[in-house]
Amino acid sequence: MKFFQCSKCLHPVFFENTVCENCSAPLGYLSSEQVLVALEKDGDAWTAVEGTGQRFHYCRNHDSGVCNWLIPAAGEKTLCSACELNRTIPNLGDPGNVAAWQNIEAAKHRLIYSIHRFGLPLQNKAEAPATGLAFDFLSDEGAPPNVPGISTGHTRGCITINIAEADPAHREWTRTRMAEPYRTLIGHFRHEIGHYYWERLVRSAPDTLTAFRGLFGDERTDYAAALQQYYDDGPPPDWPERFLTAYAASHPWEDWAETWAHYFHIVDTLETAYAFGFRLRPRRDGAEAFCMQADFDPYRQPDFDAIIAAGIPLTLAVNSLNRSMGQPDLYPFVLPPPAREKLRFIHRLIKEIPPPA
Repeated sequence: MKFFQCSKCLHPVFFENTVCENCSAPLGYLSSEQVLVALEKDGDAWTAVEGTGQRFHYCRNHDSGVCNWLIPAAGEKTLCSACELNRTIPNLGDPGNVAAWQNIEAAKHRLIYSIHRFGLPLQNKAEAPATGLAFDFLSDEGAPPNVPGISTGHTRGCITINIAEADPAHREWTRTRMAEPYRTLIGHFRHEIGHYYWERLVRSAPDTLTAFRGLFGDERTDYAAALQQYYDDGPPPDWPERFLTAYAASHPWEDWAETWAHYFHIVDTLETAYAFGFRLRPRRDGAEAFCMQADFDPYRQPDFDAIIAAGIPLTLAVNSLNRSMGQPDLYPFVLPPPAREKLRFIHRLIKEIPPPA
């Protein structure tokens, strides 16, 4: 993600900030320009402190503390382009759900940021009922004992997130129970959006689908049976030689979604390094292979090898920093050659998307 500053005092601020901690200026995000701007009141609206005089309203969900995005005051919209994707939100009568929704939206807005940066096609269900995207944030609470719990997943353009995933304790319990090295809200969003874009970019493109099957396998293999076998027997013993994660070995669709998520992980982390001017030169003889300089915008980098060449030393460094603080590795994965080729496939596919008109 980019490095953001308050446009009034130039103090560093985070993507989610609604107020500058230094000068107390209200902040809002302009998704069309991908900048956070300091605001000043203008009647019943806001204008940017150093802007063109255009008037804005906050997204309606700003009132719930879950969104800082701005919309033009002249229009009739009340929700921003990220929040209008929501079909179901948690019951806000429960105070715990408000906090959960705030965590969920923080991750979701970062997802939409990446989608905008990549220039991926994105419509909501109102704009495109058949191919648009929608989010359902649901809870197991109050469900009858004999009803299956809410599963995080994707079906026909609708991504469901169980709001229990917003609880770090629950998420850690689930991660440990499922023997996963990594489980985060943004990881869920990046994985599930991968399923959505498989339907948009791969399924209906014959040549792309053939190339997909050559790398990931035949998705026509029985999905339910493949998952049941994975949960019963685990992944094949050689999965680390072929896949990014054990779960990726369960079925070609899951391999795709896991690889898609990791492409987002790598690119967005590298953009943060680029924004901060990261440069690594280990003070050890023979460590030249682990030198790197984040001197390019990875969202606009056509050369996949350059992304990997910078990304691997970066993950080594941040993993080492985490271990110095007694924390798990930030990126607890390795990239075997077949997985790299799958990442390359996704990179090329995204780069082939025509820019927005």
